[in-house]
Amino acid sequence: MNGLVRRSPWGEVLIWCVAVLSLTVLATAAVVRSTVLDPEFYGQVLEDERAYQRFYDEVLVDPDSTPLARDLLDRLPVPQSTITSNLKVVIPPETLRAMGDRQIAEVVHYLEGDSDRLRVTVDLEPVVANVERLSRAYFGDAVAALQQRSEPDFQAFVQRLSELAAQVVAGEAPLEDLPSLPLSPSQAVAATNALLRLVPTAARADLRPTVQTALDRGDVASALAALAPVALTDQVRAVAGELLREANAGTWVVTVELDPSYEALAPVDRARSVTRLFQGVVEPAAAVLCAAALTLLWFSTPSPARRRLMPLGWVPAAAASLMALTVFLLRLTSGGALFGPPASWPPSARTLLGDIQGAALDRLLTTATVVAVILLAAGALLITVGWVWQTRPGVPVLTDPRHGPALTFAVTACALVGTVVAPVAITGSAPRICQGSAELCDARYDEIAQLAAHNAMATTADRFIGPLQDPDIVGQLNAGVRVLLLDTHRWERPEEVADRLSTSDFSPELRRRLTQVLERVNPPHPGLWLCHSVCGAGALDLVPTLRQIGEWLRANPTEVVTLVVQDGVDPVETRNAFERAGLADLLYEPDADPDRPWPKLKDMIDGGRRLVVFAEKADGPAPWYRNLYRYGMETPFAFRSPDEMTCLPNRGGTDKRLFLMNHFVTAGGGVRLDAGVVNSRARVLERARACERQRGRPVNFVAVDYATVGDALGAVEQLNAERLQDDSRFPVRRSPDGPSGARGARGSPG
Repeated sequence: MNGLVRRSPWGEVLIWCVAVLSLTVLATAAVVRSTVLDPEFYGQVLEDERAYQRFYDEVLVDPDSTPLARDLLDRLPVPQSTITSNLKVVIPPETLRAMGDRQIAEVVHYLEGDSDRLRVTVDLEPVVANVERLSRAYFGDAVAALQQRSEPDFQAFVQRLSELAAQVVAGEAPLEDLPSLPLSPSQAVAATNALLRLVPTAARADLRPTVQTALDRGDVASALAALAPVALTDQVRAVAGELLREANAGTWVVTVELDPSYEALAPVDRARSVTRLFQGVVEPAAAVLCAAALTLLWFSTPSPARRRLMPLGWVPAAAASLMALTVFLLRLTSGGALFGPPASWPPSARTLLGDIQGAALDRLLTTATVVAVILLAAGALLITVGWVWQTRPGVPVLTDPRHGPALTFAVTACALVGTVVAPVAITGSAPRICQGSAELCDARYDEIAQLAAHNAMATTADRFIGPLQDPDIVGQLNAGVRVLLLDTHRWERPEEVADRLSTSDFSPELRRRLTQVLERVNPPHPGLWLCHSVCGAGALDLVPTLRQIGEWLRANPTEVVTLVVQDGVDPVETRNAFERAGLADLLYEPDADPDRPWPKLKDMIDGGRRLVVFAEKADGPAPWYRNLYRYGMETPFAFRSPDEMTCLPNRGGTDKRLFLMNHFVTAGGGVRLDAGVVNSRARVLERARACERQRGRPVNFVAVDYATVGDALGAVEQLNAERLQDDSRFPVRRSPDGPSGARGARGSPG
């Protein structure tokens, strides 16, 4: 065989080509197995692109998605605003991630050929349970606070009561007053029987005593309130019942057979054909051919053995070059995407899919590049060893063991010096950073714009009913929020709930619905709390939350954070809470004269006083606890739709240094879908510039709901960039004493 190969040069070339191509195929198969056929590959890509978070923050709030979302939500027995505000409660991120992991496994099985159909599997049970929980909270006392009206006779009373009960069971809160009529014991029984016909038979025995007792004393509201959760729960389950009946153990399984003619699915079908061919035919054949070709190359090269290393080394080197060329061509021609989404998809969904495809392709090509480098290194090593072995049979520096320690020390020292010096030589010294930017260090606190989170404590992460933010407070700070609007309260006693709701930004209808259900399912707790009007709808313990903010500030020493407290708690108790939280060394004391300029950010940071605290009502007793409206002004905040937003003066007048722009829609507690519109960069910039022109002062705090939805942070950063380029756009009032960062004496309330 040796003589035959050497007598045929073309045969040797053929063997060498077979070796290179087969090794390239094996390397490509290794890349495919570690990427396309590895579930962790897809999971990591989704995490890197924040796909699950972007599903909530971008896709579901995309204005082009709104009609579809509203149409779907109209079919649920819970109002849209309740579902959208509590979207992460209805479909928690962990549920969405579990669905994603399951689909990834299905895709991999399909690509491997283990299944002939691509199955989309969704477990509806957690979603149905969460909708049920929301429906209980929302409808349990939907009618409890409605005032009563008299009916002329018992027959009319029962007729009207049955109509209202049916309305509640259908998922609609009554819009009219409840009927009232003094009932005899027999009439109370008859009215109870009429109501109980609307609930499942199995629940009637448990409900009867509560409903009849309420009707005995003429309390129609309590009777309906007891009835609604049970009846509505049955309806919620009926909404998903048809889907669940098609499933096994509460799972709705839809099997889709891919049609190559369908543009969106054709690439997956083609990928499956390739992976099956690779696994079933190409990879085994390449392994056999590669082994045979390398063996022939070894024996076709004359002895000694050191002469055989170099031809073997050129094989992986050539395979590496072939892979590198392929990677280069794919990067040049792919455009970052393998296939385009359907044109009917909303822009945010198309963008998300494009980003996921780009990240996946980049990770795949990066893996291929690493494999190519490994092959190249292996080939270079074989070539180098073979060359040295043939031409330098005795190199004392490399072969004498006495030189080993000296060579090791020299190489290690050079590596360490290079590791330390190279980054500095390339990048220079790191610039100073203030509030996330090197350019803001010389800007004053009252000259910059900052992103503010309205009702920052009311989050889906902390499972508030009617949340207005998604991440918890630390998550908001990590996302770029630097101003937290917080509401402090004591946990209300039952008699205080109605009074508290009367001053909230909830709609009157929602106030009535929440009043009694919250006192029943969330009894009062002692202490100081962060709540959104009613602590029963969600609450955070004040002191531990303040301690978290302090820990974040200490972990981020170049940042300044501001708290605007809607203070429902005595200022002395608030001061004590800040002290118990260990924040005394961080609290900044504003100048007692609100007309004095604020210090530069770098001065606040150097002084270590990086937590500014304002109150909406209080002004003291601590010198760091100042009334916001002595130092700042604001826009209105009770906008029912994006088109109602104005820059009219509200609290604080029109001539203050600090300017709070309330930029959120308040419709029954906040609307996530509207946040997708008003939090867009263009919308924030348009309104901020309009308000700045009207007031002659830069907007300092941009307060939004759902701060991670849209690009309000990008708008804030653009405002700061524009101000740094042209700081003469706004008249800045100068005090004769100049800027002041020192702590002044307490001023009188303004």
